Amino acid sequence: MRRTRFESIGRYTPETKVSTRELISRLKLRGLALERLTGVRNRHVYDPHPDRYESSFVLAQRAMRDCLRHSAYSAADLDIIISASTTRTVGPGTHCAAPAFALMLATAIGADRARHFDIDNGCAGMLTGVAILDRMIKAGVVRNGMVVAGEQLTAATESAVRDINSRNDSHLEALTVGDAGIAVIVDDRGDDDDEIHYIELMTTPAETHSDEPIQQQAIDRLAAVLREGGRNPREESFDFCIYHQSSAPAITRLHRLARKTFRGLPTRMLNVLADYGNTASTSHFLVLHEYLRQQQIPKGSRILMIPQTSGIMSGCCAATVSRLEV
Repeated sequence: MRRTRFESIGRYTPETKVSTRELISRLKLRGLALERLTGVRNRHVYDPHPDRYESSFVLAQRAMRDCLRHSAYSAADLDIIISASTTRTVGPGTHCAAPAFALMLATAIGADRARHFDIDNGCAGMLTGVAILDRMIKAGVVRNGMVVAGEQLTAATESAVRDINSRNDSHLEALTVGDAGIAVIVDDRGDDDDEIHYIELMTTPAETHSDEPIQQQAIDRLAAVLREGGRNPREESFDFCIYHQSSAPAITRLHRLARKTFRGLPTRMLNVLADYGNTASTSHFLVLHEYLRQQQIPKGSRILMIPQTSGIMSGCCAATVSRLEV
């Protein structure tokens, strides 16, 4: 069977940063301890100027170009491009439903021969795209491909700041998001030093972000899937663990539950929530990129990524990385 790997990774985050303290100062509501409750201190925010507008498309395209700068492949070499963006803005107030984002992005970077399609699986979008691409490569359909997402989320923050008037307001979650673009190339040249060992996704029956019994049920089901594949979760060992960057309490709780099943999980988990907020589908790979940039992930590290999305999706991706450079 073909062995897959993460061949390269690229990112783009807007230059503008907005603090939680600044957001809170704009609210009609007073005394909201949002930073203490969520762990989000700052978030990167798109440039709204018409001449420099950083739409979902722009964020994704810039991440793709950064990914190619660190890749042995050119855009013309890519067999497929999968867009996983949950937001699909192309200009101020303009959401694009068609044509496919992946087609437009492929054209923009010169990947003229690449197949293309879009997926939308919420905050697990990037990992869903990787799972699909991993299967396509192992089936011999393609040799390589790029999964990309551009998330322009803070437009929702702007409306939430205007509308929130109570501590129970359903828009409070919009104050925790940030903007980012991420792209990864996966190919069929995996080896002992670089390999995606397995990636599994599943739906769960209810909200997994805040309900501990449902989180445990998702982990138990994941463990069962791994056992069905001949793996013992208690014997799996990892150097680093990355969760969806939703909120500090949710991440801490999920890590505590996961360590009961995956005995080889480290005490420390990788986390950029404080400085970037919740960047939806890009969050896992934004964490990976940031720690690679800081040179805090040694070559040969074994990493476990656990997604949660839209309240009903969980899973895991286990990979060894050695050659990724940023």
